[in-house]
Amino acid sequence: MLMPEFSGFGKALVIMGIVLVILGLALMGKLPFLGKLPGDIRIHRDGFVLYFPITSMLIVSAILSLILTLLRR
Repeated sequence: MLMPEFSGFGKALVIMGIVLVILGLALMGKLPFLGKLPGDIRIHRDGFVLYFPITSMLIVSAILSLILTLLRR
């Protein structure tokens, strides 16, 4: 018996679930490398902190693009 294809709504739910799991892991600290990679900018001054995770954003974007590409097929 073949599995039925996901409808558009079903695909959206799966994608949102995957994104929420990854976001949850990142926020809980289970992905310790996220935000501490070379290329992530952190500037600490008196009363001021600037945090811009360029490399981490590129990696998350590449992973999400790969997942979305695989789910479209």
